[in-house]
Amino acid sequence: MDRIDQTLDLRGLNCPLPVLKARKALAGMPAGARLELLTSDPKAPADLAELCAAAGHRLLASERGADGDRVVIERGPGR
Repeated sequence: MDRIDQTLDLRGLNCPLPVLKARKALAGMPAGARLELLTSDPKAPADLAELCAAAGHRLLASERGADGDRVVIERGPGR
């Protein structure tokens, strides 16, 4: 994955904060922009995947690492 337009370090935050902060960040980005999220909440990857499905964004990556998860979302058109 070459391009990341913005990164949010959400480690230490629990549900629903990662999704709320991701939604707010995506709302301020143009279509096609990529948002990288770093999170320690084990439920966040599934919650972020649901956000993508509901809002028309593309989930590009969801990876578990030693210090948490990394999720990359591409902002969809509209909204």
